Amino acid sequence: MLLKTLKYLFKRDLEKLKAEILAYQKEENIWVVEKNITNCAGNLCLHLVGNLNTYLGTYLGKTGYLRQRELEFSLKDVPRTTLIKQIEDTIVMIENTLNQMTEADLEKTYPIIVFKKEMETGLFLTHLTTHLTYHLGQINYHRRLLDNTDKLI
Repeated sequence: MLLKTLKYLFKRDLEKLKAEILAYQKEENIWVVEKNITNCAGNLCLHLVGNLNTYLGTYLGKTGYLRQRELEFSLKDVPRTTLIKQIEDTIVMIENTLNQMTEADLEKTYPIIVFKKEMETGLFLTHLTTHLTYHLGQINYHRRLLDNTDKLI
């Protein structure tokens, strides 16, 4: 049951991430950092893709993905089409990885220690869905704030 739920949540929220990136009225706003908002949507998108490809792809799916976390926050002006392609590739990777797993696999200890202690894979994957949703909300707010700037003046 949890595996089915995880598949649903990852797919739903990555599709929503794609929709958010596509919804920016001006592509350059994806990379805008204003006032106390320190992370733009572009960097949050790169961070989510890197995070999921690392913790699902590298450690569970054995994809060979090598994370460059510092670039997730330092790269700028990556074209929207590239971000969308990375999201779509991440969706496929997650589907392939989760399709290889069983409910029993979710009860096993996650292959690496992430939060200073061992935890079950199912718990860690649930954490990854909430991490995705947290940043998705930030991106949604960022987009709505910037898209409405002209109306506020």
